[in-house]
Amino acid sequence: MARNANRTTPARRRAILELAVTEAGAIIASEIQRSGPLPFSRFMEIALYHPVSGYYAASRNPFGVRGDFYTAAQLQPVFGRLLRRWVEDCGADAVIDLGAGRQDLAPAFAGLRYVPIDIHNAELPSLPQAAVVANEFFDALPCDVYQLRSGELRQLRVTCDCGVFEWVLAEPATPEVRAWVAVAAASLQEGQRIEVCLAYRSWMEKLARALDRGSIFLNDYGYTRDESHRFPQGTLMSYRRHQATPDVFADPGQRDITAHVAFSVLEMEACRAGFTVEFFGTLTSILLRWGERDQFSEIVRASSPQGERNLRLQLKTLLYGMGETFRVLLLSKAPQTKNGPDCSGP
Repeated sequence: MARNANRTTPARRRAILELAVTEAGAIIASEIQRSGPLPFSRFMEIALYHPVSGYYAASRNPFGVRGDFYTAAQLQPVFGRLLRRWVEDCGADAVIDLGAGRQDLAPAFAGLRYVPIDIHNAELPSLPQAAVVANEFFDALPCDVYQLRSGELRQLRVTCDCGVFEWVLAEPATPEVRAWVAVAAASLQEGQRIEVCLAYRSWMEKLARALDRGSIFLNDYGYTRDESHRFPQGTLMSYRRHQATPDVFADPGQRDITAHVAFSVLEMEACRAGFTVEFFGTLTSILLRWGERDQFSEIVRASSPQGERNLRLQLKTLLYGMGETFRVLLLSKAPQTKNGPDCSGP
């Protein structure tokens, strides 16, 4: 692995840090100077979650029309009402909101214990029975990047040359990473990139330890093992002002960075942790199931005709604007399962 960054002169080092532009970029460049090329997970961790300079530490609101993107959680109160219906059907008296951010979903769970969790605040309380909402959470977990080169899976790290971040080919994948990729992808073509997030396992284990009995609603964009061939360059994207770009090195700390969820791996880790798969499909499919009992009449109820029209627009956006793009994985956990968890793949 190239380590030329460790042999720069003090003057060149200062120039590199100045050219890194953003505060987070300067922190990343400085760490590369000290330690050599970084795993992308470390780049992503600093760019998104640095307590001072990271994207999610900024005072500005990244969500909504005036932000960089929006999620289903901003389509309130319709999305919250639908989730409340699911929580009540689960019989849960507490809700863990993974990636809670501004806690947009909190009003939907009034009267229940509401536990907001973010990556930097990752202590989960032990609860006898709870529902977990993971809305676009797993796609923002820091991940590493690998590429198949000359038939060998090797890590791509991040280096810095004259203030410009770029990829550098590094060490071969470990057996753990190769096993992860074997579940995520049916096969890789020469030159294909793939993101690897070993944190799936630790988060599923945390959730399993926290819940005696419970259910998980996991909503995200991603792919299954049989769909992995659709992404020869991987799935990393950055977002700013509702514009998506594959240039994840631009303006660290000022853009969101995501990677598609490898649902086949996530389901495997969930089953390993003791969860049972109850549903896997599109967001539209599960929302239609939750709304069919009254044709969404309570979901779009409002105090005025204009209010009802607004709620119907929210519902339309959920069902048609986002519903076919996002996938939902519903999981459950019981104290004892007679036949063990259902681990049939997506």
